[in-house]
Amino acid sequence: MVVAKIQEQVSAYKRHLGSRRDFPNSWWWESVQHFQMNWDLDAPDLVKMLDTCFQSSVTRRLWQLEKWRPKEIILLFMQQQPLMVKAMFIDLFNETKDVEMRISRFIFGCDMLMEEYKRNNVGSIENNHYHGDYRMIALYLAFRYPEVYAAPYDFEVFKEALGRLGARDLPQADDLVRFFKVHRTIQVFLEKDGGVLPLIHRSLQPKVHYLGPTLFPAVDFLRFVAGGAD
Repeated sequence: MVVAKIQEQVSAYKRHLGSRRDFPNSWWWESVQHFQMNWDLDAPDLVKMLDTCFQSSVTRRLWQLEKWRPKEIILLFMQQQPLMVKAMFIDLFNETKDVEMRISRFIFGCDMLMEEYKRNNVGSIENNHYHGDYRMIALYLAFRYPEVYAAPYDFEVFKEALGRLGARDLPQADDLVRFFKVHRTIQVFLEKDGGVLPLIHRSLQPKVHYLGPTLFPAVDFLRFVAGGAD
């Protein structure tokens, strides 16, 4: 990425935020707050815990669309094999291990659970766990460690933004690890500017939104750069 282009876009983004009366994606922070307040793998009812972690008063579209239902399926898996799903999340969130390998193992676990579900429910038409495109896994990681990982993940938006910022060697396929790294880099630019984050945080409310550090500003910024900002 070209530093001058990043700085130019940061200035444009700041003007964009200043022209708005509200910040339309503040519900991302609300969703993280639900997760942070409820995540507990020692809870007596893991299915209820997991369901409560993914809630929003605004929209469910981070984890549910018409033909994309990862939350529904992971809850089904949790009912079917709670100990295995618990172990999968423990491994996914183990920051002492390589994140790319953790992601790969989580998807492999979902593949196994989907095969078991199909064997036990021969008449079911369900054959997709909806985690293979990385969108939900990015969400898990970003909700658990919001200052380290970024979400929502959208490959096409990410690629477009990188191109507009002068990046060389644009990704030709999903690259979640690079997605995380780039957003951490962009977050540094936004923090150094000094004026961007206050414009975002003015829309956040204590007890409703997560007020700790997150990479959500970097995600929203790259959506703006790509031309996909709300």
